[in-house]
This record gives sequence, C-alpha cells and structure tokens, in this order.
Amino acid sequence: MKDLFGKAILDYQTNNSPQNIITETTISEEDEMSIAYLFRSFDEMPAIEQKALELAKGKILDVGCGAGSHSLYLQNHKQLDTTAIDISANAIKTCKLRGIQKTFVQDILTIENEKFDSILLLMNGTGIFGTLENTPKFLQKLKSLLNPGGQILIDSSDIIYMFDQDEDGAFEVPANGYYGELEFTISYKGETEDSFPWLYLDYNTLQNAALDNGLQCELILEGEHYDYLAKLTL
Repeated sequence: MKDLFGKAILDYQTNNSPQNIITETTISEEDEMSIAYLFRSFDEMPAIEQKALELAKGKILDVGCGAGSHSLYLQNHKQLDTTAIDISANAIKTCKLRGIQKTFVQDILTIENEKFDSILLLMNGTGIFGTLENTPKFLQKLKSLLNPGGQILIDSSDIIYMFDQDEDGAFEVPANGYYGELEFTISYKGETEDSFPWLYLDYNTLQNAALDNGLQCELILEGEHYDYLAKLTL
C-alpha cells in the first residue's frame, strides 16, 4: 500500500502543497475529493455523523479514523476515553499532530484483549468489510470487542440508485455478486494506489447480516443521499 490517502491527509495537516484526491470505482467515473472535508468540525458534518457522535458514550473505538475529526470531537468536547485506529500510518501521524492522545496504526481484526462501549465506523463504515462474504468475520470481531450494553454505530448507503433501470423499472445490477461490492482506486499527485474492494451495504442486508451474527440492528437515521446510520447491539 502506497498510503496515498494518508499522504494527502498528512500533506494537508503539514501544509505540504496538498491536492485533492482523485477517486474512481467500478461503477463511477473519476471524481475529485477535497481533503479539507476530512478536517471538518462538528458543525460541518452531515446529520448522520453528528447523530453518531451524540449517541457515542463510554469508552470509544473509532475505526478507520482518517484525519481524526470524529475522535477529536469525542475526546475534546465530550471528554470521552477515545481510541482512534487506521491502517494508514500517515493518517495516524496526522491524528497525533492534531492532538489525539490514543491513536494507533491498527487493523480492527488484530485488536485483542480490549472492550469498548461504543465502536464507530463512519463515512461508509461498511466499506472496510470489503465484500459481502467478509461481512460476518468483521461483525463477529466487532461483537467480541463490545462491553455489555455496548453499541456499534455504523453508516452506509444503498447505491442501487447508481444503476440503470430497464423499461419495467427494474435495476440492471450485476448478475454475479452483490451490487454494493465495488473496486476503489485512489490517485494523488500523479501516483495511483492498487485498487481495493469497498462495500456499500443497503440497510436490509446489514440488518440480516447482523441478526445472523447475533446482533440486534436498529435504523437510527436516514440521510438525503440513500445513506443511513444504524446501531448494532448485543
């Protein structure tokens, strides 16, 4: 991994001539993503993220924390014991520079001997599952990290709207696999990262997967762009 996403985040934090990231998926053309957006304040966040941060309580784990904006709010404004993790070393360097006290380069699947009251997976949190097939493995891991009474706050989108419809109104989704499974490619400053799998889960599919893995699933909030926030509990 070239860690281009993390490099862009660190460039922005250190004012090292940051540029926008170029993203592309198997079903969408190249698009520019503003790195400044990852450094947003609570007031600049979408309602789904604000709601997740309002619901967060106790000992917190922020998974795939990126530039750390969610963790920073929970640590500084709610005075919560917050741990921020990401697989990007440059993102974690940025989190440290921004003053996040507990932040580590770590894959969620490798955490051992720790329990949390709230686990956050935001900005399409289901993305890290990669594929529908991998989803049970991640849900079982997340479940094992919960304290009694704990919660997993996770968001995603139903991307069915991105597919064409036939004359009967049916969506023309791929015959093989699940339509929310995409390949993502990131480019930054003339370099391109190897493509990686990224999963968008519609709410019903997430709910069914949660129930299959011994978790309750509650729809907390729906956004304006087919997105939603869900709460998973034991």
